[in-house]
Amino acid sequence: MDVTVKLKVNGEERSVTTDPQRKLLDVLREDLHLTGTKYGCGEGRCGACLVLLDGKKAFSCLVPVTAADKKSVTTIEGLAGSDALHPVQEAFLEEGAMQCGYCTPGMIISAVALLKEKPNPTDEEIVAGMNSNLCRCNGYVKIKNAVHRAAEKSRR
Repeated sequence: MDVTVKLKVNGEERSVTTDPQRKLLDVLREDLHLTGTKYGCGEGRCGACLVLLDGKKAFSCLVPVTAADKKSVTTIEGLAGSDALHPVQEAFLEEGAMQCGYCTPGMIISAVALLKEKPNPTDEEIVAGMNSNLCRCNGYVKIKNAVHRAAEKSRR
């Protein structure tokens, strides 16, 4: 039996009637057409599906949509302002911290969450904070540099 779930997605109140067993990732992509959040492993091991759920990093491929009821969800589409990219998005562009781009939305979400907790992270803290993300193109050095650059931008 379907249920109605109320979500605040990227600052906008949304309501979805769906099977309660569906994952948040599927609802975001298929029902709300927010395709920046990617399907990767389906096991919470690659980070392609990461979103911020009430401000904390969450694997949307593991979260039943009912667990997100009445919560705030931020996807990659919700980070940028109306006239400017988020500082982490800017830093990723400036550093060229992407190759194929598939992992990039999840990497950026992880970096945003990390910088919220540690505004001036060390290399080791970046590695630990980004550990839940895999980049098959092995762009890790540029990603680390982008996180440092975003931290610097946030301090300005």
